[in-house]
Amino acid sequence: MGSCYNKIEINSSLQDVWNCICNFHDLSWAPNVIVSVTKAGDISGSNVGAKRVLNDAFHETLTELNTENFSFKYSIDDGPGPLANGEVNNYIGTVQLSSTNNGTLVEWSSSYESEQDNEVANFCNPIYLALLTDLKKSME
Repeated sequence: MGSCYNKIEINSSLQDVWNCICNFHDLSWAPNVIVSVTKAGDISGSNVGAKRVLNDAFHETLTELNTENFSFKYSIDDGPGPLANGEVNNYIGTVQLSSTNNGTLVEWSSSYESEQDNEVANFCNPIYLALLTDLKKSME
């Protein structure tokens, strides 16, 4: 079982950061990473089961949304390279927010099954770091 983990602290309130990222179909806060978000299906981005395609490559489904705990989980159903369907299984990403003395800690982690654990981590970790960096820039 492989995993990825990235985090960043943002000098904004927990609620403000949550309001920015909680809509699964809105990644306007990551303009340097996400060039297109295509909603797939009829479920809104604030409901479990929402589907999206990022940059015409990453097919994802919202699997859990916990507004009281400021967290959500999603699956990657298909993607490029080591995330292609059949190359990786049971890919679950988790975004968790928590309050700090200076604002909000955003933790982005994932777990998955793959014969190529290192390739998946080497592919995903820079993307998550770039997403978190964009989020911080958009909030401050």
